[in-house]
Amino acid sequence: MTAMTDVQELLLSRIRDVADYPEPGVMFKDITPLLADPAAFTVLTDALADIGTRQGATKVVGLEARGFILGAPVAVRAGLGFIPVRKAGKLPGATLRQTYDLEYGSAEIEVHAEDLAVGDRVLVVDDVLATGGTAEASIELIRRAGAEVAGVAVLMELGFLGGRARLEPALAGAPLESLLKI
Repeated sequence: MTAMTDVQELLLSRIRDVADYPEPGVMFKDITPLLADPAAFTVLTDALADIGTRQGATKVVGLEARGFILGAPVAVRAGLGFIPVRKAGKLPGATLRQTYDLEYGSAEIEVHAEDLAVGDRVLVVDDVLATGGTAEASIELIRRAGAEVAGVAVLMELGFLGGRARLEPALAGAPLESLLKI
């Protein structure tokens, strides 16, 4: 195991564990203290923007809802466009919609059909990679729009939930980068 970097230590020190939320037995990773610290939030934004730059992204997709909070400043910092991927029914106009499985049931996300196009290289940004279902669905939406997936970048990856293994076939060689692995 490699030593933790100063960036990782700073980010991890600003993430609060909340026991038994949203249900008993779950240890929720609360990023609001990180977002409230302008220095830590800037470090996070810069680190994710660097991933987008290295991967040659032309646009950033932020996944509802915390992916919006991270993705928009990452796009600004990297000089890229920002595209929200929303829960179904939240966007006006023509959309592309993708259904995906949850632990108990299913959900749908969508993107405006005209926001992504052939030639776009898209970095998917979110706060947490858990089971990988939402990220996998967003990759499908990006490809259906004719764009290319430049990669996926997340603040933290909850490795014990198996999201990376689920996501790797959908990535088809595009990188998945996690600033923290928990």
